[in-house]
Amino acid sequence: MTGSKQGRTKTRTPRSPTIGTENESSLHRALKFQYAAPGTTETARAGYICDALGPKGEAIEIQTGSFGVLKTKIPALAKAGKVRLIYPVIVNKTIELYDTKGTLLSCRKSPRKGTIWDIFRELIYAPVLVKLPRLTIEIVLVDAIERRLDDGKGSWRRKGISIEDRILTACRERIVLKKNVDWQKFLPLIGEFTSKTLAAAAHIRPDLARKTLYVLEKAGFVKKLKKQGRSWLYRRL
Repeated sequence: MTGSKQGRTKTRTPRSPTIGTENESSLHRALKFQYAAPGTTETARAGYICDALGPKGEAIEIQTGSFGVLKTKIPALAKAGKVRLIYPVIVNKTIELYDTKGTLLSCRKSPRKGTIWDIFRELIYAPVLVKLPRLTIEIVLVDAIERRLDDGKGSWRRKGISIEDRILTACRERIVLKKNVDWQKFLPLIGEFTSKTLAAAAHIRPDLARKTLYVLEKAGFVKKLKKQGRSWLYRRL
């Protein structure tokens, strides 16, 4: 759905695709201040800068991208004390497209809706985090506006359009993953099963089911048994 005539004449001051402290998005910054105790953002701990400290001294890390960069940072922070890793998942996304002069060209709802299963797309790069002592992982389901810029510098998949910013508009639900029982909820099957049967039971794509089982196997929640045709059989532990 394209914007109305009124929407098309809307202008704003053009901004850099990377904004804020250490190139953080507005979404990242908003969540950081939600979780931070007053005056504790960008705090040094264990040789790293964490996004914030919580009211009880818990290190807060907001991660909107790949978990691969956290493989050494989070374990180091966890050795120094409790850590809460916040992973926002955009459930409802509004995409605004601007030209380089700041004029709104279009506004539409994205058909893609994120789910809690999206965390396994990132955990596949750092499965060690799942059972790390002193770490709590929290998924935050949010609504957000994604501002895009038609500047010819973005991904070829978006035909050169850059993602300029993501702006938090609402927090819908928070899912805490800390105890073994929290992770077992991602295994709605009993007996032996494959990634295909998990995909069908969870209503997710087969590739995401494979990533989920890879992470849960590394964390010790499932065991890979044997091949059944071209698929592996798994069992819950």
